[in-house]
Amino acid sequence: MLRMGRFVNPGSSAFQTALNSEIYVDKTGLIEYTNRVLGTTDAYICNSRPRRFGKSYAANMLAAYYSKGARAEEMFSNLEIGKNIDFRKHLNRYDVIYIDMQWFLKNCRDVTRMVPFIAKSILKELRESYPGVFPTEEESLPEALSLIREKLGYKFIVIMDDWDILFRDASTDPTVQKKYMRFLSAMFKGLEPTKYIQLTYLTGILPICKGREQTLLNNFDEFTMLWAGPLAPYVGFTEPEVHKLCKQYSQNFAEIKQWYAEYPIGKESVYHPEAIVKIMLENEAWKSGMKTDSYDTVSLLLDMDFDGLKSAILEMISGIAIEMNAGSFQNDVAKIRNKDDIITYFIHLGYLTYDSTFKLAFIPNEAIRREMISIVRNKK
Repeated sequence: MLRMGRFVNPGSSAFQTALNSEIYVDKTGLIEYTNRVLGTTDAYICNSRPRRFGKSYAANMLAAYYSKGARAEEMFSNLEIGKNIDFRKHLNRYDVIYIDMQWFLKNCRDVTRMVPFIAKSILKELRESYPGVFPTEEESLPEALSLIREKLGYKFIVIMDDWDILFRDASTDPTVQKKYMRFLSAMFKGLEPTKYIQLTYLTGILPICKGREQTLLNNFDEFTMLWAGPLAPYVGFTEPEVHKLCKQYSQNFAEIKQWYAEYPIGKESVYHPEAIVKIMLENEAWKSGMKTDSYDTVSLLLDMDFDGLKSAILEMISGIAIEMNAGSFQNDVAKIRNKDDIITYFIHLGYLTYDSTFKLAFIPNEAIRREMISIVRNKK
């Protein structure tokens, strides 16, 4: 009998919790996309978005749908993906590895041992699920996955939540970051991983790091707040979804659009999911700054005061969109070098948004504008 684990072939309870919520907005269309790219060169996905934009929800949804450790037909059958012709073809048919980097960081006593801790934890469950397939002394997770594929023919779906956590803290030891990037490269880059990887889905706030080690993971397709492509409808709540909720909960759509729209991503205009849910259920967050848990981060970055940074922020607060270069940021907080790097990071955090056609950055809505005013005032 197949074992259901914490990391290997998890169950569907986390996604069931989302379904049990009073407000559930169906985003299973994302699964239609991942089903299309399974086992192809497009099956390496990094989907980054701000905090509270449903990153973990999406990761839990994918795990519940694909994992052999789940029995999820009933929970998905009445959702959008249930109408798809390939719905049952892929449902709970795959060996899934789920890596929650927040959990590993909180439970790792020594961050310099982070990579061995991840490998040891997952290898333990792999040995229990596939006894005798690889040596008990094996310490390499990629090698174990390769051996499982060779001997049993199984390919894995790997889902990583908060993949970028070691790059969002400027104080993180660069040596730890390099070891982590080498681990990710060994897992996902090159010919051998294509033999045991069916799909990889990374989610976090930052896109994949650039710089000297950029080629380590350049096989990933990246979907970001700068460009989300076909995944744009699954970044936040879309305008039709918010309009429907406003009718259901008797809220003024025009006011909510002013205060909580709008992140223009491709052809979509997306809204902050958590803020919208709070307004509908509790009438909270209304006409106030959202006070996100990125507040302190933004405040500290403004202290860097690169030439023109504060002036640019003040211009955006007044409603002006500013030209900027979104390509210089290395996607690593420790490597911020100029004003445009910080503005690009603010875009990834959700404090600013970006018009890719005209290369302009601006404040997306009134709630964020109020919060930025609060941060600037506290600097005086």
